Amino acid sequence: MIEAISAARAQMLAYLALRSAPTAQLRTVPVAADRGSRRRRSGLTTPLEDDTLTLTMRADARAAAADTDHHAVRAGIRALGLDDFLSCRIPGTEVHLGMSRKLFAACERLHEEDLAIARRTPGLRAEDQPPVDLELSDEAQEEQRLTQRRIFREQQEEARPRLRPRLRDAYEHGAARDWSALLRRPQEPELDLRDDESLLEAATPETYVAVSRYGLPAAHA
Repeated sequence: MIEAISAARAQMLAYLALRSAPTAQLRTVPVAADRGSRRRRSGLTTPLEDDTLTLTMRADARAAAADTDHHAVRAGIRALGLDDFLSCRIPGTEVHLGMSRKLFAACERLHEEDLAIARRTPGLRAEDQPPVDLELSDEAQEEQRLTQRRIFREQQEEARPRLRPRLRDAYEHGAARDWSALLRRPQEPELDLRDDESLLEAATPETYVAVSRYGLPAAHA
């Protein structure tokens, strides 16, 4: 089982990118729910073009989609043994990042806690910065900023024992929440069942990454 705080902290930038992306730019991609069955080439990361289980279940989902409506397909992919990971293309790149509901829910809770700590740390947030004191040297102002960040980090560490069960609870219950509820938006992101051969995909138990094969540098002889 993952340590929810560490996993959420490591993926916070990806979470914020997904959280801020317009719904039209978001999609969910099906990945085999049985993490332990994936063929791993290196560490926890599985290239999905080598993951026969995911490819087979995706084909089954596409076949089911031809005979039913979109909402029924979304409800039925779990019965096929698939999770749908939230994903979006990072603007200005050919990189798609994504994550599971569980990890997204843990990141959401940690972000809320970080914001609460920031509000309790005077002057840390940009909107709370006092007017520049022209009598202070650049070095003194930098020292103030470093002190504020140190206080923030210390409060984060002090909060770990209290946050650990809360993030574990968010992680465990995240799988049962719809993406519309996690994103706090009325619409579900589009479920992407295309057989897109232009993407090279990989997944860990809770994260997803894809790049366009056409955006990669040419192989050298």
